Amino acid sequence: MIASIDTVESGLAVCLLMTAIGCLFDRHLLRACWLLVLFALLMSAAWWYLNAPWLALVEVILGSALTGGGFIYVLRTLPSQRLSMPRYDRTRVEWPHRLTKGLLIIAWSIMLGVATQFLLPDMALSLTAHPLILCSVVIVSLGMGAFALHHHLMRRLMAFNVLGSGVFLMLAGMAGTSPSAQALITVGLLIAWLGSLLGVLLLRQLVHQEGSAALNDEYAPVRPPS
Repeated sequence: MIASIDTVESGLAVCLLMTAIGCLFDRHLLRACWLLVLFALLMSAAWWYLNAPWLALVEVILGSALTGGGFIYVLRTLPSQRLSMPRYDRTRVEWPHRLTKGLLIIAWSIMLGVATQFLLPDMALSLTAHPLILCSVVIVSLGMGAFALHHHLMRRLMAFNVLGSGVFLMLAGMAGTSPSAQALITVGLLIAWLGSLLGVLLLRQLVHQEGSAALNDEYAPVRPPS
């Protein structure tokens, strides 16, 4: 029997997914940062919908204000060197690499979907009953794929944040949002924010010491001179 579709949850899941895709694959770095802020706000709405107001508040503070603000801070001009950070990732990725990572995203999605159905058997009978959980599975897969695909260090750090949010949402959908579960997820969000804070500070220091080219992976393909 097919369960009725929850319009609010389904719409929220679609908005989360579209925002995650934009954040992960938009080469315009500043726009991707603002999409990350929007993604965090939508995550806060998801926590509120799942009856976890404490997590919604934590997500607004840690995810939207502090993490998003930290990424935007990295893109600011360095006063000491008058160095303007590039706002666009021009690293070229060859198509075989893209194809390989795309196949990995599909494989990860299938594996996560199968594992989720073992934990929630009723999902096999009604895929519309848990739109946020299904969305979290896809977000985790996209985050893994983006982390493996991108050479730009800042984009990899963004992918790490989106991936973590998807994992927390998946765990909450499976285990519920009891006070103990909310406490554990809050600890996870705090640790993720500390890791992101350390990451943005390291990126800032790299740019200060070596210039903006330091944000690109050392193994990234170099565009031949024209």
